[in-house]
Amino acid sequence: MTSRTQNLTTDLAEGLAEIGLLDTAANLEDFLARASKGRWSARQILEQVVNNELADKARRSLERRLGRSRIGRFKPMADFDWNWPKKIERDLLERALSLEFLQETRNLVLMGTNGLGKTMIARNIAYQAVQAGYSALFVTAAELIDDLRAEVSPLTFRRKVNKYASIQLLCIDEVGYLAYDSHAADLLYKIVDRRYEHRSILITTNLAFRDWNTVFPNATSIATLLDKLTHHADVTVIQGDSYRKHESQKEAASRRKKTRR
Repeated sequence: MTSRTQNLTTDLAEGLAEIGLLDTAANLEDFLARASKGRWSARQILEQVVNNELADKARRSLERRLGRSRIGRFKPMADFDWNWPKKIERDLLERALSLEFLQETRNLVLMGTNGLGKTMIARNIAYQAVQAGYSALFVTAAELIDDLRAEVSPLTFRRKVNKYASIQLLCIDEVGYLAYDSHAADLLYKIVDRRYEHRSILITTNLAFRDWNTVFPNATSIATLLDKLTHHADVTVIQGDSYRKHESQKEAASRRKKTRR
């Protein structure tokens, strides 16, 4: 390629990027080579540009939504042992993974003791939602409450509430793992109230609802919070022994066998 041709290609790539055709600009030389080799017509070239740009736009949108979702690393559902829990509503959870509850603007509550995969399932559901084009946010109850109770102006507080209210799927993990004061329940209620019948909430908790007053003591809003949270909701209880403990025992047994050899 001559210096003049290189300059023309660079100028063209910069112009394409300037008007938003980022994928075509980034892959211009390869695109021109394929168009020339395939003897594409003008219509074919335009169709390919449109298809490439739409695919690139969808990819970048997915990356942005995944970044904002704060889902983090997680094991896929293919690694989940459905036979380990003594009680689990697999049909309900598989419908949740298909996002049926989200399409119907229902809430989902995963209830059970530690180590049974509630967080893993919740992360997978949030990931499926992002893949399907929804916005999602995964936070622990402690992170949500700490963010809302931080010393901020009334305007900033309203903006925070609006942010949590506008996300299409809000996942609140580990409700019940830490104790809070009564004001924390009021903050959580603000979010539940704003999302009520408008946006879905997914909650994981290790406590039955009757025990929520142990982590939100003297909170007058608990009854109303639970009423709105569960009005349009699927509540499923997972029972059994901790799978993490089971894995730890297996690993320890394996190490002991290696030591004896």
